[in-house]
Amino acid sequence: MKTSIIFTTYNSPDWMEKVLWGLSEQTVRNFEIVIADDGSRVETKERIDRIRSSISMPIVHVWQPDDGFQKSRILNKAIVASSGDYLIFTDGDCIPRRDFVAEHLRHAEDGCFLSGGYFKLPLDISKAITRDDVAAQRPFRPDWLRAQGMRLGWLRSLKLVSRGVWGDLCNHLPVKASWNGHNASCHKKWVTSVNGFNEEMQYGGQDVEFGRRLLHLGVKAKRIRYSTICVHLDHGRAYVTPEMLANSERIRMNTRNSRSTWTEQGIDQYLSPNAVTPSHQEGEIA
Repeated sequence: MKTSIIFTTYNSPDWMEKVLWGLSEQTVRNFEIVIADDGSRVETKERIDRIRSSISMPIVHVWQPDDGFQKSRILNKAIVASSGDYLIFTDGDCIPRRDFVAEHLRHAEDGCFLSGGYFKLPLDISKAITRDDVAAQRPFRPDWLRAQGMRLGWLRSLKLVSRGVWGDLCNHLPVKASWNGHNASCHKKWVTSVNGFNEEMQYGGQDVEFGRRLLHLGVKAKRIRYSTICVHLDHGRAYVTPEMLANSERIRMNTRNSRSTWTEQGIDQYLSPNAVTPSHQEGEIA
């Protein structure tokens, strides 16, 4: 099954590079990486060009001009630019454990989307993580995190240590499964069946709204939050405004109440020939 890993980024080349380190360590390596770049400056493109030679997976860089927080828009463009039949989504601030892709593919089912988990790190540890740390998988070890000064009880560390059969058992814990932008996947045909992400939404639940349309269509949610994990690097969110949150909440509630399966402001506008141009895919910045 041809697979594409899609993640978003915006003017965070250091965090993006750490994500790419994590993807380069995957036990399953037959996938492409699609970087959905929501208007970063040229430093991000330069960093990607530098990294290409050190990573065996092909990298597609899809860039759009900076127009504020437009994650839904760049995700739709990245989906169109992807070549995979199966799409795994994460974020440009989430380092995946080395079994991340393998676990998504192991649990993949037609007619389902997978809802994975993440583990939040404080800013000091986020900054301190090196290439060698990722290669040795230290950020996923509770003992290493404690040695960095993080207070970590056994219950909180459960996501980090659960895998295999034990992870499968923990996946049945009563936690609601939703589409999580940091760790989710499904077949591409279902993404296009609901017309992708709603571009009327900016920050605040656009992932949940997308997942709800999948559920309304009859696609089932499957929890894998203890089988596949990524560590979330800390950062600020100065781009979030009360108006943005209120608009997203209104759209989310409308989707839920109307049981909508489609967004009018979605992926179909990019499906015509040359709608996403090669220059966008290569990340040329005007």
